[in-house]
Order: sequence, then C-alpha cells, then structure tokens
Amino acid sequence: MTYDVQTLGRLKTDPRWRPALNPDRSVRDEIRRNALRALREGRPLFPGIHGYDETVIPGIVNAVLSRHHFILLGLRGQAKSRILRDLVHLLDEWIPVVQGCEINDHPLRPLCRRCRILVEEKGEDTPVAFLHRDRRYVEKLATPDVTVADLIGDIDPIRAAHGGYVLADERVIHFGLLPRAHRGIFAMNELPDLAPKVQVALFNIMQEGDVQIKGFPVRIPLDVLMVFTANPEDYTARGKIITPLKDRIGSEIRTHYPEDRRTGMAVTQQEAWWDRGDSPAVEVPEYIRAVVEEVAFQARQSRYIDQRSGVSQRLPITLLEQVVSNAEQRACRTRVNQTTARVLDVYRGLPAVTGKLELEYEGEMKGPEEIAERIVRQATAVVFAEYFQVDELGGLIRWFDAGGSLLIPEWEPAEKIIPELEKLPGLTAAATKIVPATKVSPAALLSAAEFVLEGLWAHKRIARHPTRGYVRAEVRTPVRIRPESLSDPHVH
Repeated sequence: MTYDVQTLGRLKTDPRWRPALNPDRSVRDEIRRNALRALREGRPLFPGIHGYDETVIPGIVNAVLSRHHFILLGLRGQAKSRILRDLVHLLDEWIPVVQGCEINDHPLRPLCRRCRILVEEKGEDTPVAFLHRDRRYVEKLATPDVTVADLIGDIDPIRAAHGGYVLADERVIHFGLLPRAHRGIFAMNELPDLAPKVQVALFNIMQEGDVQIKGFPVRIPLDVLMVFTANPEDYTARGKIITPLKDRIGSEIRTHYPEDRRTGMAVTQQEAWWDRGDSPAVEVPEYIRAVVEEVAFQARQSRYIDQRSGVSQRLPITLLEQVVSNAEQRACRTRVNQTTARVLDVYRGLPAVTGKLELEYEGEMKGPEEIAERIVRQATAVVFAEYFQVDELGGLIRWFDAGGSLLIPEWEPAEKIIPELEKLPGLTAAATKIVPATKVSPAALLSAAEFVLEGLWAHKRIARHPTRGYVRAEVRTPVRIRPESLSDPHVH
C-alpha cells in the first residue's frame, strides 16, 4: 500500500492519503481521532494492562481527548512506561514524510532547511517515504547529565566541513531527540531528574510550541505529544521539579499497584517467564501463585519497609520465576520429568525479594533476609486461612503435640516421601482437598501437604526446626519480673 507512491505529486492525487496530507492536523488530533474510533468500536486502548480500567485509563483517555501533554505519577513497577509505549497504537500506521528527512517533515509543510530547499527545487517530483508508527515514538530516561543539546540539538562542525556549509547555515544543525520526535510522541521517564536548565528548555517548547537551536535565531514549530513519568515524592515544589514546567503539563494522572490479589496474579502470570514449555515440566498450583502474590501485598503494608519507595510489581514476577527455577532444579536432581512447585521453593526464591525492598531503620537492623522470610510466612498464613480452618486439622496438631516430628528432604523424589506423610493423621486427606482431581500425582500431593504444614507453622500451631523439620510448637514460659527489680537501677 505504501511503496507504490514515491513522489509528492502522486501522493496528492492518491485518495488514500488525503487525511494524512492535511498539514493542519496535528499529531494530537490524530491520536484523539484514533482513540475515539477505538472507544466506539469497543477495542481496548491499552491491552495487557490490568487493574486500571476504572482508575487510571479513564484519566489517560480524557487527557488524550483534551489534546493534553500529560504525566503519569506513581511508584516503581506500576506499568507507567508500558502505558506510554502503548500510546503508539493510537497513531496512524503509516504517514508520508519527505524522503531522507531527519525530523520526519510533512511533504506539504517542511520545517528543516534541507527539506524546504528540496521541495522548492523538485516540486511535484519531491521524493516521499512512509514512516511506520513504531518509529514515531522516542523515549528518554532523564538523568542529571542530559543536556539541552541532547534533547534539542547543537551545531555539528563535522557536518559543516563535509557539506561545505558555513556555520551560519541551518544545515549544520545536528537535531536532538525532540526534533526527531516531530509528528510523533516524545516520552521522558523520571522527569524530575533532569537538570533545572533542561526543564526550562522543555517548558519553553511546551509553551511556545517550538525549539531554538543554540546559536541560531531559527524557530522550529514542532508537532509532538509530550508525555512523562515521575515519582510523586519528587514531583513537588519541594522536590526536583520546577514549577513553570509543572504548570504547563496539561494532565497529571496517578497510577497504583494492583488493588486486589487476583489482579496482581493476572499481571504476574502475564509478565513472568513461568510456563517454559520444556523438560522438566513444572506445575505451579493456584495456592503457590497466591502465596507469591501475597508476598508483595504483605510487603506493601509492612512497617519494616519504606512505603514511599514502594514495592514493585516486579517482585512477585521475579519471585515466581525463581520458584519455577528451584522446582526445575529439584526435578533434575531427582531425575523426574515433571514436578510441582512447593512453598519451599518460595523461600528459595528470597534473592528475588531482598533486592527489591527498601527497608526502614528498624528493618535494616533485622536484615533483609529476616524481613523477607517474615513476609513469606505472613503471606502463607493469609492464603492458608482461605483454604483451611485450623480447627479442622486438630488431629494433626495433636500428633505434633504428642512429640511427633517430620522432616521433608528437599532433594528426595516425592514417591519416597509420600509414605511418611500418610502416617500423619489427616495430612494427606487435607492435601487432597486442594489438589485438582485431574492433576493428582505424588509431587502435587507433596506440595499440598507441605502447604498445610507451612500454614500451621505460620499460624504458630506447630514449629519448624532447622534440622528436625516440623515439630511440636514451643510453649514459652512467661518472664516473671521480681517487684524489687522495678526499683533497682542495676537490673535491666
């Protein structure tokens, strides 16, 4: 469809390109029109984004329909960058440009001097090309070392020497990222990290709608949608954002973490590499995936973790991948082709957790490993309570209270462990309740049984010893304080 039109004259006579040739239609008009069409047809604007249908997405749509530059404010791991990249699907699939132009000039309204000269000389024979929407999105991570020249442009003496131009000629300009996003979308992640003078350059573009290259009086009116992301704590007058720039951003939209575990599990299952499709095959039960997701929810309400930094959704994603990997390792060690993930694998995946937690002072004193283990135990307790009532496992608890103990080896085949589990009253019966009838196997029963035992330990009804495994709960004798010690300054 695109390659049979090669000149400006042919482009003007082709009815397929009449809307795209309107020089007065801006990129924000184009995105607005395509968004309205998608809404009328009932197509999702941001496929793959879960939990934002009633909160974040309506605000983004309003900003798009209002033709606003906008910013997404949220903590790490809230899909901000992914949303910005999905805006590309609201652009036309192809647009005509002057062939060879660095800034994607419109054939009927060229901005750069090279294209203006070309159109004047060639007229209807001006060569045109077609730009796909994937190439109309430019993204930059804001860092303190980003300069105005990086974003806007600068003089290129080498270009002047090669082309034989004087330095006063516009053709010696090396365009920065923003001009190269002309007729497209420019995205800036972590906006407040830009140096103040670069922020000044940005708000001049947003206010005046053009750029001024250093050393030239030329003004280039760019057609670009500018979108940003930032951490809410930085995006304040007390943070690192300058007020004039903040004032010129049309819409400010807050993102958030999944509000319920089911939504979080959908995100994790979509993003994690857990269904690996090779041998050994690993089955991940629903309750294990629930524990993995609940780890993130427990971390987001822990007093030991800095909630201003947030707990990224990448935590359950990488944790689930570690769970599957540890199960794979166990399958290889026990020489089986299929296995089932266990709660033990969640604990083995703690390296995926500790690196994503920003601890408060009290948490630093305890250490990230202890905090992570505590969070996994809390998550197990919450999920366990959704499957079982502790009282219905009274026979099993009494067996431990009578002095029973059970050690489950990590690297032993499930077939060898199941006979030992069957000796415990009610354990295999409870495990069978949460194993789907179509997936009953020794590995699945072992996983479910271990989940039952871990749940009892998480609820403090039994104990778990490093070398003896699951044992009776420790009964601690209350500490008695002698009355005289209250007045003795030497007693602590």
